[in-house]
Amino acid sequence: MPSRRNLLISAAAGSAAVTLDPVSFAVAAPGGTETRTLTGTIPYGAPDWVYVPLEIPTGVNKIEVSYAYDRPAPPPGQAGNALDIGIFDESGHDLGDARGFRGWSGGFRTEFAISAAEATPGYLPGPIRPGTWHVIFGPYTVHPQGLTWTLTVTLSYGAQPAPFQPRPAPLQATGRGKAWYRGDLHLHTVHSDGRRTPAELASGARAAKLDFFVSTEHNTTSAHGVWGEYAGPDLLIINGEEITTRNGHYTALGLPAGTWIDWRYRAADGGLQRFVDRIHRAGGLAVAAHPNAQCVACGWRFGYAGLDAVEVWNGPWTPDDDAVLAAWDNLLVSNRGRQWLPAVGASDAHSEPQVIGLPQTVVRADNLDRRSVLAAVRAGRSWIAESAAVSLSFTAATPRGRAEIGDRLPAAADDPVQVTLSVSGAPGGTARLISDQGVRVTAPLSAEGTGTVAWPTNSQNSRYVRAEVRRADTSMVALTNPIFIGG
Repeated sequence: MPSRRNLLISAAAGSAAVTLDPVSFAVAAPGGTETRTLTGTIPYGAPDWVYVPLEIPTGVNKIEVSYAYDRPAPPPGQAGNALDIGIFDESGHDLGDARGFRGWSGGFRTEFAISAAEATPGYLPGPIRPGTWHVIFGPYTVHPQGLTWTLTVTLSYGAQPAPFQPRPAPLQATGRGKAWYRGDLHLHTVHSDGRRTPAELASGARAAKLDFFVSTEHNTTSAHGVWGEYAGPDLLIINGEEITTRNGHYTALGLPAGTWIDWRYRAADGGLQRFVDRIHRAGGLAVAAHPNAQCVACGWRFGYAGLDAVEVWNGPWTPDDDAVLAAWDNLLVSNRGRQWLPAVGASDAHSEPQVIGLPQTVVRADNLDRRSVLAAVRAGRSWIAESAAVSLSFTAATPRGRAEIGDRLPAAADDPVQVTLSVSGAPGGTARLISDQGVRVTAPLSAEGTGTVAWPTNSQNSRYVRAEVRRADTSMVALTNPIFIGG
């Protein structure tokens, strides 16, 4: 029979983390197993993280973990119990120490397994070395009466199997040179809390006529090792991660395969810049995700300093997106285009019926490769479309020059500037041109959804201009980053 042990948490409310007493295992003969079952209670006002140390002996070739917890009905208007889980190996579990990270599934799975040959999606295959491993619990929400959990750990003994061979995606696909490329910057599979397999996601991206997408699983890099099987000359797959903190989510775009970014901090800790710097050193971008989302811990609370972009459009257009768009537009006005924060959009699709590529970010990149796509996103050379059916061209010109989305148009105070927006694929749409003074032009498109809007202005009248296409119900069809005018 498995042994059972009760573990109590007595840390004061407000502690960031609690580590319980270590749990040891008897050594079994090759081919044998050893199981321990542990129980405990996490009080209301719990720490963010609870660690259960596991003393792993020599000779182990597989770890299997399962857990459960009670879910009593919460009081009206309050949250019930929700408990996340992951694991670190003997290399360490300190904040920011990526060496020991071996996986995370949040609250999506009740069990996982790790060996050198394979691992449950969300977890990293690799040898099971002796030493102190740590199961990490994340009490996402806790019922006022507390949360009682049960953890079962089974070790299998024997020789290490042949190691898993990762197959990361190539860093480039067959592009068209300098051109506009369509992509989805925020997507999930079974490697975190999505229902689509990697094969289904890649197939869906091709069906949506995307040129690229970014894989952004919650708090784990496990998908990085499989995308090489599904990328191709027609589809660039870029590694990323959605870092899911207790004060909001942000995506890391363009991480080298296997690069993991920690999530165990809040805004008050002052640690965000440390991890944004790590993303930048790896050649990636940091993007605030769904900043006005209303789910627990989903809304962005860190501010935008140091970030590379903000996700103003997440999935089907909602009032939350309108609120983010208004806040972003205020930032454009206040900084007058200097060190401005580009806008992006992404589907954040997890499962059917969520639509891959609704919306999509269209970038003006030098080619279809990781470096060029990221450079276009960082520079704001992009616009956001509801689908691949929507196309637009947006320019501003003086007698001496011309600028596109994300550019700055040199213009003297009295230079005439002609702004031109051409749209297709937006039936029932209305085009709007917006400057730092607000909406300046509103023009309905044709019944087929096509049209061209021209507007004369100058740098005194408009420090920047951007474009939107909306339906009669005010939902968004297309949204551009600005063109800045003047010095």
